[in-house]
Amino acid sequence: MELRISRRALIGIGVAGVLTASSLALLRAETGAASSHREAPMIAGDPRNDNTDVYAFVSPDRPDTVTLMANFIPFEEPNGGPNFYQFDAGSRYNIKIDSDGDAQPDTVYQWTFRDEDRRGTGTFLYDNGPVTSLNDKNLLFRQRYTVKKITHRGTRTLVKDGVVAPSNTGPASMPDYASLRTQSIKNLPGGGKAFAGQADEAFFADLRVFDLLYGGDLSEVGQDTLGGYNVHSLALQVPKDEVALKGDAGRNPVIGVWSTVDKWSPQGYVQVSRLGQPLVNEVVVPAGLKDAFNALPPHKDADVPAVVKRVTNPEVPKLLEAIYGLKAPKTPRADLVEIFLTGIAKANGPIKADLNSQSLNKDAGRLRPAEMLRLNMAVAPTANPNRLGVLAGDLQGFPNGRRLGDDVIDIALQAMAGAAQSGKLVDALAAGDKVDRNDKPFGTRFPYIPLPGNTSVNAS
Repeated sequence: MELRISRRALIGIGVAGVLTASSLALLRAETGAASSHREAPMIAGDPRNDNTDVYAFVSPDRPDTVTLMANFIPFEEPNGGPNFYQFDAGSRYNIKIDSDGDAQPDTVYQWTFRDEDRRGTGTFLYDNGPVTSLNDKNLLFRQRYTVKKITHRGTRTLVKDGVVAPSNTGPASMPDYASLRTQSIKNLPGGGKAFAGQADEAFFADLRVFDLLYGGDLSEVGQDTLGGYNVHSLALQVPKDEVALKGDAGRNPVIGVWSTVDKWSPQGYVQVSRLGQPLVNEVVVPAGLKDAFNALPPHKDADVPAVVKRVTNPEVPKLLEAIYGLKAPKTPRADLVEIFLTGIAKANGPIKADLNSQSLNKDAGRLRPAEMLRLNMAVAPTANPNRLGVLAGDLQGFPNGRRLGDDVIDIALQAMAGAAQSGKLVDALAAGDKVDRNDKPFGTRFPYIPLPGNTSVNAS
């Protein structure tokens, strides 16, 4: 790969160096709340609707399918009762797919939930005896869900009255939690699967990165500060053709994926959460734009110069230079435009590879730059995945989609420091945050994410 700034890539998305009145008005008009691990002010007070991570990858054991996952409710302490964790019955949770590159959803998978609460005034307990099945009378609170597939041709119900895998309240209450998860997985028409329920927090990182980038001297690294926590997860496994443009993953293998939550309000449903690529709202978007950014639909991203500027002239490289003396790459950063907004293709900018832009689809129309997680489903699962993904030559890894084991913190820091421009890793950041894997192993079958823990985070 070589550094060659493409002015066409920048002009095409309307780069500007200032926050104009029109773009500010657009942000204000769409303002709701934002998402991902409490990094936006408004969503921090609404964890049930807080989208923490989105994953999209070719299923390693079923390579004719793709697995899509969105997680919610950050930092679930396993012993956080007696009112444990649940999805919001007043919201619609969506995984959206853009297959033609116009930044508009071509396929939407939508979950809605309803509560079954039998506790009444008789007890405070979540369960009043061992729970051995999802329909066990001892399980006093459960949620049921519906999954709909929405396309331009209409709406189809895929799951009706599925049961959410409950919060793992402990070994006495749920002696065989793995069995409860197995029971919660639903088969879909056409050969897919669906899951909704509690799971281990699969994102691994040392979040002391926010203390002046690991303490200002790299002394605050090596601790998985998310270890032991749980999340609530929504996952689908569907045939590739189900989400490909014109139903043909052979001709059109690249999809864009993001997740949103629409919460009911007196004005109807309002988008309060949006997440595509990890860390964008955390370390790219500044605090004053966070709430507004994730209320925008992706097709409006390119109309907001203040947001685009944070990609072409990002803050993180400046911090690396100021704190550690690591010289920041020259701006504007057309390489980051490819990674975050257009997908990677030779025609899109300086990264000379055809990887994951929807412009590579044979039947695609004109590309609309937008932030989303892009996946080339034609790239086969890697026999020995590398946690650094594409930067380490593992083309199935992030930013080509995102697998559970991709070390997105280390990858993002390398990319910000210029690794995608030079084609080689930045030696000064080789050790990263020294958290290289999740605290629990991932599964080999859908939904792959580990079972939720039931041991207190502060047990030690």
